[in-house]
Amino acid sequence: MSNQTVNSALAPLFGEPRVSSALTSQLLAGEVLAVLEERGSWLRVRGPDAYEGWTHVGYLAPTRGDESAWHVSLGCVVRAASGVKPLPLGARFAPEVEVLTGAWLPVGALAEQFPADGRAVVDTARRYFAGTSYCWAGITPWGVDCSGLVQRCYALHGVALPRDAWQQAEATQCASVDLHAPHAAGDLLFFSDREDRRITHVGLATGEGGMVHSALRRGGVVEERPEYLAAEYVGAAKSQLR
Repeated sequence: MSNQTVNSALAPLFGEPRVSSALTSQLLAGEVLAVLEERGSWLRVRGPDAYEGWTHVGYLAPTRGDESAWHVSLGCVVRAASGVKPLPLGARFAPEVEVLTGAWLPVGALAEQFPADGRAVVDTARRYFAGTSYCWAGITPWGVDCSGLVQRCYALHGVALPRDAWQQAEATQCASVDLHAPHAAGDLLFFSDREDRRITHVGLATGEGGMVHSALRRGGVVEERPEYLAAEYVGAAKSQLR
């Protein structure tokens, strides 16, 4: 099977080829997936962030080839061939699709609205994700986990980060292990609740002594001082946009 494009607003990514297996991430409408393996109606795919997992063919459609030029939803409702469809932040849709309500941008306008600046990344987290419920493996304002928040905010500003918090830590350079050191807006703060100190949590430094993060113990996205996680703090990586 050739590459496939996500046709639903969101497609779940599973650890195994069955709907009752663990959810590992989500895929956004318009994302083009490399198909690695087929098992009946299940496909093992690799997303644009190189994350791999299983999803069902019901969420997909054949790739057209022009997806890189599709418009980007900022939270809109469209009328597609399959009917009216809400699209989350970051989802893409073809230019001929009718927008009924909500905000969107041509892909060429993303850089102007989402500039390459660490403080702008924090502003995006505040504007689009404030109050979002915590959802393991979530990547949108419909529900998001810690690394999904960081990955999606940075993606809107043109920087690709890996999916999981531990992968984000490995892909960036540790700049400080002092929680009380001044952190610039957009710096990544890493934490661990494991004995081996493998990274399990990540937040965005605000540049004002605070942190925006999605935490299960808080029920979702909040802005607060990171000191309450001092015992779990591992280190910080500099903003990827400075």
